[in-house]
Amino acid sequence: MIYLADTANLEEIKSLLHYFPLAGVTTNPTIIGAENKPLSVILQEIIELIGDKRMLHVQMISRQAEDMLREAKTYKFKYGLGDNFFAKVPVSAEGYRAMPMLKDAGINVTATAIFTQQQALVAARAGADWVAPYVNRLDNISSHGIEVVKHIVENIDKFKLDTKVLAASFKTVDQVHRVSMVGSHAATISHEILERLRSHPMTDLSLEGFEKDGAHLYDIEF
Repeated sequence: MIYLADTANLEEIKSLLHYFPLAGVTTNPTIIGAENKPLSVILQEIIELIGDKRMLHVQMISRQAEDMLREAKTYKFKYGLGDNFFAKVPVSAEGYRAMPMLKDAGINVTATAIFTQQQALVAARAGADWVAPYVNRLDNISSHGIEVVKHIVENIDKFKLDTKVLAASFKTVDQVHRVSMVGSHAATISHEILERLRSHPMTDLSLEGFEKDGAHLYDIEF
């Protein structure tokens, strides 16, 4: 499973890029709104940080399929984005219409706001490169986010589809752990949860012990 940062905060992205093997960044209108900066500014800053080797998933704000297509084309060409750009499209009726239109235009697609296995399967059949089920939001309505991810992964394997799963919406490290165990291809995760999953108090204690026990014996200059 690969990891993406679900944030538009530049300081968070910089911090993660310093040490974490990020495969890319995902955004949505709520994440953009939290930064209180125009999208034109935020996208330019993120692109400068992550370069052209990491993925950038940008959610469309348009409601109609034709407008989603124009919006995605604008982003792609305005910023000179290549195959690592993904237009995030919700699984609404117009979103499903937009998916093959985007693919025909040479634009990659991430289907988002997915809550059921069938929504994901329809999106895959419509041409989506990634499908993004919302794990914690499902858990919050007494559904089973991990189970939905598992069923989506199983469908993709069973029907030999090219689509991959980008699990989203996490509140705990355990949720991230469990989607990895059911075969999710990727997860997009907040800065806070990414920090939690890479750290452990026993690791910190072990490092302190190593330094205390051996530092005075490491006498080779480097």
